[in-house]
Amino acid sequence: MRDFTAHSEGLGAQKEFGAAGLRVAGRLFAAWAEFRGDADRNRLLERVGPLKEELRALLEEAARKSARNRRHRPVAKNLLKRWPALWSFTSVPGVEPTNNHAERGLRGAVILRKLSHGSQSAQGERTIDRLLPASVTCRLQGRSLFAYLSDVLAARIRGDPSPLLA
Repeated sequence: MRDFTAHSEGLGAQKEFGAAGLRVAGRLFAAWAEFRGDADRNRLLERVGPLKEELRALLEEAARKSARNRRHRPVAKNLLKRWPALWSFTSVPGVEPTNNHAERGLRGAVILRKLSHGSQSAQGERTIDRLLPASVTCRLQGRSLFAYLSDVLAARIRGDPSPLLA
């Protein structure tokens, strides 16, 4: 949606590409909202099938090398390269058509780095790279990060393997 919105604010062919993509995406998210209400996967597949074809045609046209497509060709090529993954939500339970969950998980790390101006050393970066995922995982599992880190340190002192975050 973000990419299509940005392109819809461009000019000429770029604007047409963005507007067409937004129309398809709007109908796609309407189908998803309906699925979330009734959980009828067959109906979702029926509604998404024509949208897939329409979006594929739009992207293939935009991916062609021409001066007309130069501004939106990279987005079209990128989406075509990831085509099967774009549609996982139609067949895999628990997968959603957005990346909101992942972005929420990264939000804390982004804010931390912005406020702290990053790390001053490679070792500091490694520490942050290890602690942030543990922090997010503990929060998602409703576990105490302090208790988990205490268990990890105690296991390290004893020479035992570190406890896993399932």
